Amino acid sequence: MVLSRALRPIAARSLSTATKSAPAASATPSVGLAPPNAVEDVQVTAEATAARKQEMAKAAKAKVGGKSGWQAFVSGALDVVRPVAAAAWPTLMPIIDAPSQKRVRDAASIEDLRKAAEKRMHAMTYGYLAGGADEEIALRRSVSCYEDVELRHAVLHGVGHGETDLRTNIMGVEADLPFFVTSCAGQRMFHSDGEVATATAAAKHNVAMALSQLTTSTFEDVRGAAPNHAKILQLYVWRDRVLLKEVLDRAKEVGFTGLALTADFSWVGNRERETRTGFTVPPNYSWRQTVDAMKSPAWTYDFMSRVPYGYKAVPDADFPAESLVDFIAQQMKPEFDWKDAEWLCSEWGDTGKVALKGVARGEDAKRAVETGFDTIWVSNHGGRQLESSVAPFDVLPEVRAAVGPDVEVIMDGGVRRGLDVIKALARGADSVACGRAYLYGLAAGGEPGVDKALTILSKDCHLAMGLLGCRTVAELKERAPEILLVNQASARRQGGIFQGGQAGKVLQPCLQ
Repeated sequence: MVLSRALRPIAARSLSTATKSAPAASATPSVGLAPPNAVEDVQVTAEATAARKQEMAKAAKAKVGGKSGWQAFVSGALDVVRPVAAAAWPTLMPIIDAPSQKRVRDAASIEDLRKAAEKRMHAMTYGYLAGGADEEIALRRSVSCYEDVELRHAVLHGVGHGETDLRTNIMGVEADLPFFVTSCAGQRMFHSDGEVATATAAAKHNVAMALSQLTTSTFEDVRGAAPNHAKILQLYVWRDRVLLKEVLDRAKEVGFTGLALTADFSWVGNRERETRTGFTVPPNYSWRQTVDAMKSPAWTYDFMSRVPYGYKAVPDADFPAESLVDFIAQQMKPEFDWKDAEWLCSEWGDTGKVALKGVARGEDAKRAVETGFDTIWVSNHGGRQLESSVAPFDVLPEVRAAVGPDVEVIMDGGVRRGLDVIKALARGADSVACGRAYLYGLAAGGEPGVDKALTILSKDCHLAMGLLGCRTVAELKERAPEILLVNQASARRQGGIFQGGQAGKVLQPCLQ
């Protein structure tokens, strides 16, 4: 879902001089090249790996060497304090974190978890998690769009408590609920337990989980926490095919059965809230950051007592994540195109389903299927990229009409309630990816916070299904045309057909 603001200026420079300013790319085989035989393939791979290690070491050294005297002093002091803080963690952390844990237990909604996350987190990391592009119009629209849709409740439907069955299949993974936790880079930035906490809660609720290529926990640690649930690997459009192949091979060995290519992040959006909150990677330990750290004792103690996180799925990345910001930015490949995507699908092979994440047009959805993608993942990257980008919920009917009823469609964006999930299913999605909803829980309280978020969403879904008189997801989708009402303004945006009944309301057919 999210990456560091520090990528933005670096990526912007590399985009304008893509082939000139990317030493990693020049040191590795071109995306379009295929070694003619196995022997040469091994040799090229070895050379590429060696060059990549040098580039990482160079990037890390430059980042460390570029610190000011004040930054170097504070970093050194933290290195001294960290072992002491870690030793005292079992005693002190439960006391420091008690108010946050109480807020998690008392939360009645995702909004309550958002407020709890804001209170626990450092101001700049909260701004990073909660913010969007520019004036955040796309972010607000992605959340508010669900208000345009109303549902016809049923009476005397005969559905009793415990009779709703929300089980479904998400990219080949059997799940108890029609939503799942989507990928997010750098989760240890929000809470020190990071992706392991997320995986543990996902396993508890038997929901699918997508893991970011820039995970700050190892594949093995996540698999240990959720052996049957963290099955989808999310990739970015990187220029180094050798590196991507190594990641894919490791994912296959660990047991991932699904792959999702995030195609809407090669250009990095303008995130003004991060500028206002002073977000930097690495931390510049400014007076503002220091004061905000003192205001957030639980988050700060977490930060001080744990080893700095790294990108654990990137081969040879044996450096703190903050040291590799430049290297990661140089890997972003804005010129990644359909031919490259075709290569990625073929490389994954018959391991499992492949999704294209970031689709917002029916024509792109059709071409994705023709290219080899099994699943269409409708998303606008959390409203963090193109300002005023269309809300994923609004574009669902167009995408469903373009690919037909048999292609799997996932929707991702703005979900804050289980009712939003139900509306998305009725409008054409097969399942729904949740990002900030569970991340607020993670930031507010680690695994208990994610557990609480998933519990809230699950209860919402079952309640809505009962009130609608639908026992299964299949029944909800079948009856969607008689259940779903869309206001006229929203229907005009999406080409809906006014079918009378109520002034200003449209009966919106969702399944073509």
